[in-house]
Amino acid sequence: MSRVDELIAEHCPDGVKFEILDDIAGTVPGLSGKTKADFSDGNARFVSYMNAFKNIDVNQEALDFVSIKPGERQNRLHEGDVIITGSSESLEEVGMSSAVASEPVEPLYLNSFCFALRFNDPTRLLASFSKYLFRGESTRKQIRATASGVTRINISKGRFLKIRIPVPPLEVQREIVRILDKFTHLEAELEAELEARTTQYEETRNSLLSLDGDLTTHPWSELIRELCPDGVEHKPLGDCVLRNTGGGTPSRARAEYWGGSIRWASVGDITASSLSITDTRQTITEVGLGASSSNLIPAGHVVVAVKIVPGAMRVVQRDIAINQDLRGLLLRDDVDPYFLTYYFKTLNVVGHGTIVKGITKSTLEGIRVPVPPLPVQEEIVRILDSFDALVSDISIGLPAEIAARRKQYEYYRDKLLSFKELVA
Repeated sequence: MSRVDELIAEHCPDGVKFEILDDIAGTVPGLSGKTKADFSDGNARFVSYMNAFKNIDVNQEALDFVSIKPGERQNRLHEGDVIITGSSESLEEVGMSSAVASEPVEPLYLNSFCFALRFNDPTRLLASFSKYLFRGESTRKQIRATASGVTRINISKGRFLKIRIPVPPLEVQREIVRILDKFTHLEAELEAELEARTTQYEETRNSLLSLDGDLTTHPWSELIRELCPDGVEHKPLGDCVLRNTGGGTPSRARAEYWGGSIRWASVGDITASSLSITDTRQTITEVGLGASSSNLIPAGHVVVAVKIVPGAMRVVQRDIAINQDLRGLLLRDDVDPYFLTYYFKTLNVVGHGTIVKGITKSTLEGIRVPVPPLPVQEEIVRILDSFDALVSDISIGLPAEIAARRKQYEYYRDKLLSFKELVA
């Protein structure tokens, strides 16, 4: 018998009481109606939905500032609040939770994509237990049933508050938290090691793609000296493309525009670590393409994000339509799409904006990029491909071990959070 079983037998042998959220808690909304000026000289910190999704310590990671008016101070977070991602692009992200483990050292607020669940009696549920409880599959299944939407998935707070959760004795909660904290700590250690290897790879890649200044010690100095003895030419990105194409979204109200044979990409489809994009999460029809401002980007060229993660670039391996947060770049014959994409991975493209970061078309086209002769580009791509494969092979054990640990953690989390219900 495990320690959890012993505690259950001691403190709740007949089962655990289940409560409807509406009976034991209320919600605290995120900030809304903010203008650009509210973020230019803020007087308080706010937490984005990504903070909640990443399950971080909001006291340490809430780095953005916003202006708070006197009437909004009631929306500040308190110890024990559970942050819920109320709106997201993905059903997997929406409804994810993080908990305010201790009283914030300074006032903290939520952005408009989040809301907080605040228990009427915060002593009945540990914040650390609540965090795990709302990430458990039993509760997540109920949360997903409260969400709807296509472009953005949104939770109905009314339906959310009808969710039923177990409220075990504090002794049981503490033991479950102790066990699950061990799992998460071990996973964090493995992820830190993988991140260190990734950083080492990125530093090496960036060094190899540094093609300005003195190139006499560059790994490709002989090839560069042979093909471009006067140095590598740098050009604005706009001079490297034949056409810079925008995108759009077909009307969500027209069912005949969706579910067709045309792949339709948004930023969420290009944020993975791969160099190219073949598939997308959503598809549209020929009618939908023609009735919207979306455009088809032909295979062999690139798409780049201009919002949310500006500068994220991928090579298109099949004809793909894009939404308004992406641009499609049809490249000139003297620019290798993989070389350009590798180079963009070395850049830190700074976006502007408050809730959503973005760059303009002119800013994108003004980015200067090295354009060595095509044989140099192709050789660089060949070596980087080999190097990337080598690093991936060296690291392959870590992602596999992380995945195994995560699977094990999820199994035990869901098992530990499954309680026999007390029959009144």
